[in-house]
Amino acid sequence: QVQLVESGGGLVQPGGSLRLSCAASGNNFTFYAMGWYRQTLGKQREWIATVTSTNNNYAHTVEGRFTISRDNDKNTVYLQMNALKPEDTAVYYCYGDTHRTRSWGQGTQVTVSA
Repeated sequence: QVQLVESGGGLVQPGGSLRLSCAASGNNFTFYAMGWYRQTLGKQREWIATVTSTNNNYAHTVEGRFTISRDNDKNTVYLQMNALKPEDTAVYYCYGDTHRTRSWGQGTQVTVSA
């Protein structure tokens, strides 16, 4: 069984930065892709970014402000968030894909407010 644990969320002022981390643990897994979604109350979960061995992809809403990266030695994916806006407020979830399943973290709250 694979476990994903996010950290790094919190309260930040507009224009500020946060770095989210998501550490994966477990036995016999290899994620060919990892990434992030976010969700606000009453809305569908929104895809944010994905990292694979060959490229990174971003939603238009965050491209140029957010950067996804991955440390394979630590089985950890990061999301560096800059120039944060109030509309970035959400619970952020990381995920990891094997060729058979998708695993999710429990989420971390990000609040952007003055």
